[in-house]
Amino acid sequence: MKILSYILSPIFAFVFYALLIIFHPMQWLGLKLFGYKGHKFVVDYMNWVLMKSLLFLLIPVKIENNYDLPEDTTLIFVANHQGMFDIPPIIWKFRKHHPKFVSKVELGKGIPSISFNLRHGGAALINRKDSKQAIAELTAFAKKINTNKWSAVIFPEGTRSRNGQPKEFAVNGLKVLTKYNKEGFVVPLTINNSWKVFKYGKFPLGIGSTISIKTHEPIKIDSLPFDELFAKTETIITKSIL
Repeated sequence: MKILSYILSPIFAFVFYALLIIFHPMQWLGLKLFGYKGHKFVVDYMNWVLMKSLLFLLIPVKIENNYDLPEDTTLIFVANHQGMFDIPPIIWKFRKHHPKFVSKVELGKGIPSISFNLRHGGAALINRKDSKQAIAELTAFAKKINTNKWSAVIFPEGTRSRNGQPKEFAVNGLKVLTKYNKEGFVVPLTINNSWKVFKYGKFPLGIGSTISIKTHEPIKIDSLPFDELFAKTETIITKSIL
């Protein structure tokens, strides 16, 4: 299997980065000609294509959602984090809820398509070394998603797990987001197997393991005190990690 990964990895890498380069000017055109809706349309389908590109590594993506997620309100998707391939399926599957990511500021420049989307698509770019900036950025972001009835995606572990084992969830990001969106819902997500893409490191890439994302029952934000909401969310997510 590892021998096959040496063959498939360069093919996937070429396709993946070619797609990022192709979609970069398409995003720019969508934004300039049609504004937010045009940009979002391009981003949604870019992430569908990026998700499908994993098939070059023999990796399908399975998304399980047995709930009718509330509409016309803010959803805060909270997930464990296993790698960069956690993101395209979330953007595509939940596109009608306008998911916006809380991301580290370093990703806001230098990466075709991805950086452009983070800067212009409504994400929060957090400087982990500057707590004052991080809180101010999160506060503005929380108010913005509330005003626009968008949704947020946050990975409370902060950094991805390299072996699938969950790290302790940090409290501050979710606390700020829920403070300004009390009428909304937290939607826990459990991600499995995306860490296996990089189980050998950057090269070769792991192949053949299905990435799965499980949606759990939404929790009304104002139904619980924050500490209970946070603990419940973390427990629900981590219990379903394989």
